[in-house]
Amino acid sequence: MRLDEGTPAVMLLDQRRLPDEVVEVSCGSAAEVAEAIRSMAIRGAPAIGVAAAYGLALAALRGEDLAAAERVLAASRPTAVNLPWALAQMRGDPTPERARALHREEVGRCRRMSAHAAELFAPGTRALTHCNAGGLATGGYGSAVGALRAAWERGLLERVLVDETRPLLQGARLTAWELETAGIPHAVIADSAAASLMAAGEVDLVVTGADRIAANGDTANKIGTYSLAVLAAHHAIPLVVVAPTSTVDPATATGAEIPIEERDPAEVTARFPARNPAFDVTPAALIAAIVTERGVHRAPYSESLAA
Repeated sequence: MRLDEGTPAVMLLDQRRLPDEVVEVSCGSAAEVAEAIRSMAIRGAPAIGVAAAYGLALAALRGEDLAAAERVLAASRPTAVNLPWALAQMRGDPTPERARALHREEVGRCRRMSAHAAELFAPGTRALTHCNAGGLATGGYGSAVGALRAAWERGLLERVLVDETRPLLQGARLTAWELETAGIPHAVIADSAAASLMAAGEVDLVVTGADRIAANGDTANKIGTYSLAVLAAHHAIPLVVVAPTSTVDPATATGAEIPIEERDPAEVTARFPARNPAFDVTPAALIAAIVTERGVHRAPYSESLAA
């Protein structure tokens, strides 16, 4: 992800085409960046924040109405708090330099949180992850996948089970591709297989990212995460959330206040009526730890996340 000032355009790796094709999409306006976010050419809470920052910087370069550009970018996806956070960071200085600095800072946060999260892995850990929280989702290195990478580099990780993540298969397409690239042993599983594999004793730790974390620790993440949390609790398997502080929203008291995006039902089926919520909320009581770049946070999260 980068801003080309010569064109000018924001260049994004088109995640819709992975893993079969590695293709960039060029966005020539803030509205085109917003559409790339909406259509999930770029996705993942930290990554869409960085993309929005580049989109606002692009609008400034092109002489667009900045207030209008900010509105269209902010409306592109409602659940992830990183997007409005990044736009607020850019508001006083909508320059390419500021956007690039936010990008560098986000990658730095990922590396630090991944190092902290790796401390929670025992030797030989068999992990399960859901959706994609790697470099693709964060602008570089990753949050949950970053933790897997750090644990692998330390010799603590045996292998990873990757939920396919219906209906858009971010796990099967993106996380598996990133783990393959990193040389980490893994296997893609149907989302519905997680329970039986937990019962069979094949999972030691569940690691996910997050799109918004409320002040009390309730966490919104890709739909299906709540199911995993309930299953993990039943099987006494810890579930760890790895996310930057830009994902923590102290203005949202609990998960009940997090807006949940409903996407096009045709992503599920074009033949029958369908519901397509993109996220669900995992109650803080089901989360063993929340890891940010500041360290490992434990309950009560209203205190530890605010520290």
